[in-house]
Amino acid sequence: MPTTERQCLDCGETIHGRADKKFCNDQCRSNFNNQLNSDSHNLVRNINNILRRNRRILQQLNPTGKTKTSRKKLDTLGFNFNYFTGIYQTKAGNTYNFCYDYGYLILSEEEILIVKRENQ
Repeated sequence: MPTTERQCLDCGETIHGRADKKFCNDQCRSNFNNQLNSDSHNLVRNINNILRRNRRILQQLNPTGKTKTSRKKLDTLGFNFNYFTGIYQTKAGNTYNFCYDYGYLILSEEEILIVKRENQ
C-alpha cells in the first residue's frame, strides 16, 4: 500500500500516525479551529457584549420595575438603541424593545419608559 506524505493543516509539518490524522498535535488543531471560527465568533461576541451592556444599563436605572428616564442619560451611559433581543407590541400600538428581561418604550424624543418583564 503506497503511503503519501500528509501535512498538518495548521503548520505544514509532516504528519505521522493514523491515516485520517489532520494535525501534528493538539496545539495545531486548536490554532486551526480558532482561526477558522474567529471572524464569526468576534461578531457574535461583540453583539452579545452590546446586549449585556444595554441590559445592565436598563437594570441599573430601573430598581422598581417601572421607571422613566431621559434618552440623554441612556446615551451618556453607553446604551445602544440599535441592539435589542425582542419587540413587544401592545394592543394600544406601543412598541417596547427588550434586552432580555428589561424593556423600554420611547415616549418622546427625550423621555424613555423602562420596564421589567414579569416572570412567565
